[in-house]
Amino acid sequence: MQIHQLLENAFMKFPERKAVWDKGRWYTYKDLNNSVDSVAAYLLRIKIQRGDRVAVLLENSFYYIVVYFAILKVGAAVVSLNTETNPDELLYLLVDSDSKCLITQTKITKEVIPALRSCPLVKNLILTDSTQSLLPVIANVKVESIDLIMSQFETPVFIRSIDIDLAEIVYTSGSTGKSKGVMLSHLNLISNMRSTCNYLKLTEDDRVMVILPFYYIYGKSLLLTHIMTGASLVIDNGFVYPNTVLKTMEKTKVTGFAGVPSTFLILLNRSSLKTTKLVKLRYVTQAGGAMAPAVQKQVVEAFSPAQIFIMYGATEAAPRLSYLDPGFLFSKWGSIGIPVDNVDLKICDSEGNEVPHGEVGEITARGSNIMQGYWKDPEETNKVLRHGMYYTGDIGRVDEDGFFYIVGRINDMIKVKGYRVGAKEIEEAILDIDEVHETAVIGVEDPILGEAILALIIAKDKEWHDVEKIRYHLNRKLSLIKQPKFIEFRHSFPKNKSGKIMKATLKKNELKRWESQ
Repeated sequence: MQIHQLLENAFMKFPERKAVWDKGRWYTYKDLNNSVDSVAAYLLRIKIQRGDRVAVLLENSFYYIVVYFAILKVGAAVVSLNTETNPDELLYLLVDSDSKCLITQTKITKEVIPALRSCPLVKNLILTDSTQSLLPVIANVKVESIDLIMSQFETPVFIRSIDIDLAEIVYTSGSTGKSKGVMLSHLNLISNMRSTCNYLKLTEDDRVMVILPFYYIYGKSLLLTHIMTGASLVIDNGFVYPNTVLKTMEKTKVTGFAGVPSTFLILLNRSSLKTTKLVKLRYVTQAGGAMAPAVQKQVVEAFSPAQIFIMYGATEAAPRLSYLDPGFLFSKWGSIGIPVDNVDLKICDSEGNEVPHGEVGEITARGSNIMQGYWKDPEETNKVLRHGMYYTGDIGRVDEDGFFYIVGRINDMIKVKGYRVGAKEIEEAILDIDEVHETAVIGVEDPILGEAILALIIAKDKEWHDVEKIRYHLNRKLSLIKQPKFIEFRHSFPKNKSGKIMKATLKKNELKRWESQ
C-alpha cells in the first residue's frame, strides 16, 4: 500500500465525514480527495514525474494536506521543509534535494525569493495565497495559485508506484551542522502508522488536536494515523496562546492531543488547563524528547481521566520505536516502554553485540519502518545503519521485564574529571523542584575539571532565584560528580517550531557568552 491510498480508502468509506478543521471551517473527506485529485492533475501537467522531488514550505493547513497527498499520488516524493528556514538554508535544501517545484505561501517570500533566484532547477511555484506580489520578481518561475488549481476539478492519470518507492525526505540537523535528508519510503511510514494506530486503538470516531507542524515527523504521524483510520484532524497554529488552543479543543470535542515536553510544561504552568473541561479527551501522547517523571506525574493528574502514552522514536524510524502503555505508568516511571509492533529494540555495544539486561549501551532498532538512508550521504548513513541495526545515538538500558529506559544522548554527555555525566539525569532532578518551569544542562570548558556542568533554569516565577534550594535538592538526589558547578537563570531557551529546545544553539550561544566574560 502507498500513502495516498490511505486517503482514497477513507474517501470511499466516509465521503461526507469531517476530515479536517482549519481556520474555523470543516472539510470533508470528499472535499479533501477532490482537491488532491485536482492538484495531482496539475502536477502531471507541469511534468512532475514518478521519482521527482517537490518541496513543501507551508504552515499546517488544509492546503498542506492536499499538496502532500497530491505529490505522493503522482509518484513524486515530498521534501518537507521547516517554515523557520532562512534563505541560505532554503537554497541549500532545494539544491540538495533536486526539487523541481516549490509549494509555499506569500508570507514566507523574503526567504523564498532569494533562494529561487539562485536555484535554476525549480521552474514552478505554487502559492496558497495571492500570487501578485511574486509575479514581477521571479520572471523565470511559473507561479500558480492553488485555489485556481483546485477550482478546476480533474481526475489525474493513474501513476503506478510500489511501497518501497521514496515517499518523503525529512531534513534533520546533523552533527556537522549540515542538514541530513532522511529518506522514508511508503513502506516505512505505512508500517509505522499501523503500529501506532494499534496501540492507540484509533478509530474513525477519533479527533486529534494538531499543534505540532506537519513537516516534523511527530506531526506527520498525527496526520497519517488519523487519515488511515478515517478520523479527524483539528489544526491550530496558535499555541503561543495556549488558552485559545484549549478553547478550540473544547469547541471541536477532540479525543486526542499530542505534544513534546515543553508543550506540557506550558500547559501545566502557563495556561488554564487545570480548570478546562475536556470531556471528550480519550488519550494524550508525548514524544519528541524525554519528559522527566516529575512532569509526567503532573500531566497524568491534569489530563485525568484521559490516558497518557509516553512514546519514543526518531525521524529515521518514521518515527515510532516504543511506547509505554498507560497501565504501566505508575510502576515504570521514566521508562520509554516496549517496542511497537513490527520493531525490534536492543541495547548494543559499538560492535553490534547485545548487552545483558541492566547494562548500559546504545539503543538500536530494526524493522520495516527504518529509513532507507540519508539522501546523498552514504558516510552518515553508514554511521547509523550498521550490523543490521539502526543506531539511535541514545544511551539506554532494558530492565528484567523488557522495559527500556534512556540514560542520555551520546552527544549530550559532559566529561567531568574524565567521567561521562548525562545531562538528562541532572535535568530530571532539577525538574523535581516545584518552582522550576524548564531547564537545560550543558558542559562548559573548565581548566581543572575539563568540562564543568552549567545548569540553566527558567523559573515559574521570574523573580525566583533560590540557588541554595536547588543545590540542597541536588545534593540529596545526585552524586558529587553530577553536581552543577554553575547555576544560572534565563527567561527563555531557543526552540524550534515543534517546541524542542535547540540544545546545540543554546550551547553555542552560552559558550560565546562565557568566552566574552
